[in-house]
Formats: sequence, C-alpha cells, structure tokens
Amino acid sequence: MSEHAPRLVHTRSPRDPAGLVVVLHGGASRGDRMAVSPTQLSVVRMIGVAGRIARAGRGRLAVARLLNSYRGWDTEHTPVDDARWAVDQLLERWPGRPVALVGHSLGGRAALLAAEHEAVTTVVALNPWVYPTDGVGLPGRSVLVVHGDQDRIASPERARRVADRIGRSAEVTFRVVEGGKHAMLRHGRVFETAASRFVVDHLGPRR
Repeated sequence: MSEHAPRLVHTRSPRDPAGLVVVLHGGASRGDRMAVSPTQLSVVRMIGVAGRIARAGRGRLAVARLLNSYRGWDTEHTPVDDARWAVDQLLERWPGRPVALVGHSLGGRAALLAAEHEAVTTVVALNPWVYPTDGVGLPGRSVLVVHGDQDRIASPERARRVADRIGRSAEVTFRVVEGGKHAMLRHGRVFETAASRFVVDHLGPRR
C-alpha cells in the first residue's frame, strides 16, 4: 500500500450496525503533499470524538477514523475524495446502512462537501474551516455545526454563513461554544458530547 493511500482505523465494528460513522481529522499542509501521520495532533484529537460516539452508540454503530492521503488540501486530491472513499469502504462491508460524517477543521469542511454522497444522512462539523462559497445543497440531511466563539483559525462567522446556505435545503443546527477555541482542548467534552448525541439521535438505535 502506498504511504499516501487513505486508511481507516476502526474504533467499533459491530456485526450488524444500525449506522456507519466516519470521523474526519483536520490539519494544514506542512509541505509538498506530506503524508498523514497517526501521531499528528489533528489526528489524535479525533480519537476522543470517535470513542465517545462509539460509546454513545451502545455497540450499534460502526465507527471508523479516516487518515487522509495527504495533509492539508490541494487542487488534485482533497480530503473530500478520501471521505467518499471511506464511505464506500464501509458500505462494501455493511451495505444499505445510513452514514454519518463527523469532521473537525478541514475535516469539517470535507464532511459538509462529501455529504452529497447518497448514503450520508447526518453531518457534524466541529469548528469547520470553510470557504465563503461553500455550502452545497443537502436535501434530506441533518447537519450540526459546532463552533467555538474564540476560534481564531476558522471563522465562526464564515461557518454560520455557510450553515445558513446549507439550511436552505437541509435541517441545520448551529451551536456556539462560549470560550471554545479551534483545537477543542479547553471545552473538548462539550464538542464531543454535542457530536455524539447528534449522531446517535439521528443515526443510532432508538430507545
């Protein structure tokens, strides 16, 4: 396997899951098409998110973390391509299941853009780094955007504008985390809990 191939790290793999969850990391480019390392902070940061979703799903959700082909975002191959690949990989194993995409920073942007995949029903974007022109139509999807008001890397105002645009076709919730910063360290539990509850409520088994 090429060092630049995307990889899936399975957090929970039940035999017959009610739904599938792909967790997408962020991380800016650190050079010319550098490979993603499992130990880089943007990747490690999502271990807790994936774990909380798996626990909240009570063994009924298949949860996997995606390690992208490359760090950052370029014009030839983007994290959106890797996210679509990950969805297809899980659907090969568990066909017909609904899919949730959960991403942070650039992974949040990838989640919002890759949600056009017909199997995706649920999207969570945590402090998404987005362009003003982002915001594809996502009819039938449920979308949660969680953004810290002290984020100095990804603009909360820009994310809200994109959320409003997506909200013309989808069910969108925008939640502000007071004092939250981009790395989600100080209020990490708030971000993780919001993501896990939203995914379980929209994708997981009903009580």
